[in-house]
Amino acid sequence: QVQLVESGGGLVQPGGSLSVSCAASGSIFSINVMGWYRQAPGKQRELVASMTRGGRANYADSVKGRFTLSRDNAKTTVDLQMNSLKPEDTAVYYCNADGVVTTDYKYLEVWGQGTLVTVSS
Repeated sequence: QVQLVESGGGLVQPGGSLSVSCAASGSIFSINVMGWYRQAPGKQRELVASMTRGGRANYADSVKGRFTLSRDNAKTTVDLQMNSLKPEDTAVYYCNADGVVTTDYKYLEVWGQGTLVTVSS
């Protein structure tokens, strides 16, 4: 079984910074893509940023230049540094691991439980 454990998040004022982290654990052989999605109230879940095992990053246009994703393949962790936060960044942020290959050769997509980020004065 593979799990994603998220940490970070919370309340921050507009213009502030915050980071969220995610660690994968379990019977993992490799993970292709790790990243973060978010879902604001009344809206669909959307991609924030993701990174392949080879280091290729993909960012939503709305966060380019403000958010930075980093990944440690050895530790199977992914961190999202969020700067210049705006009220519209308020959402539940979900860690995602896609293309997870387990040690018994299962192929999975795994989601974290979500962590709330609130940007408000």
